[in-house]
Amino acid sequence: MGVMVVLKPVLLQIGTIKIRWYGLLIVASIFISLFIINKLLKKEKFVEFEFFLDFLIYGIPISILGARLYYVLFNYKYYFKNPELIFSIWRGGLAIHGAIFSGAAVLYYLSRKRNVSFLKLLDIISPALAFGQSVGRWGNFFNREAYGRIVSLEYINHFPDFLKKQMYIGGTYREPTFLYESLFNLILFFCLMIYYNFSDKDGNTFAYYLLFYSSARYVIEDFRVDSLMLADFQVAQLVSISLIMMSLFIIVKNSTNN
Repeated sequence: MGVMVVLKPVLLQIGTIKIRWYGLLIVASIFISLFIINKLLKKEKFVEFEFFLDFLIYGIPISILGARLYYVLFNYKYYFKNPELIFSIWRGGLAIHGAIFSGAAVLYYLSRKRNVSFLKLLDIISPALAFGQSVGRWGNFFNREAYGRIVSLEYINHFPDFLKKQMYIGGTYREPTFLYESLFNLILFFCLMIYYNFSDKDGNTFAYYLLFYSSARYVIEDFRVDSLMLADFQVAQLVSISLIMMSLFIIVKNSTNN
């Protein structure tokens, strides 16, 4: 088969300082998301761009903390035995649902404080969030995580060579579930950007983000083998069902309000 050269999580090391792909991709997605939000704001007057800069100052650290604590909570047995690793986020282990919930809490707080519509803020953030998730999943690629079941050589040969090599884990080829979610989120981003310009109901863009992302996540989670678990259930699937119900509630409520 030849030598399997895989890409490492660390992009560059200067002395003791390590620049990791995961962190670089998160930073890049944040800046691109700001560009997306600024573009959408050109037709809006309900909030200034500076609001989102303030949101990022509070939201980024709290979202990262929320994503990590969410992951640690559902791996409590491991981290109870290894408490020194709880905040070692450079090793991977950030749960997107934890980031979304904690980020939404910060957004809600700021919306109340600044007297800005929370639903409108969620609408304008949703396309950027979908794009950020699409980029962020490639951090899983470099960390060799968020992968799926064992697949045949015939199946993995359908993918580019660099991806094929990276998915050779533990002596077997693994299904690149991170890629499925990344591509879906990219498509969702474009759809939400288009829909946002036509939607006249506050909360609908966000609701459709929740509906389609959660539906896709529920399906993709079935293929993963490293999911967070609660008893015999995959946590992401349980959360996805709840978010789908929430999205349908918002859509139905808006459709009945003239």
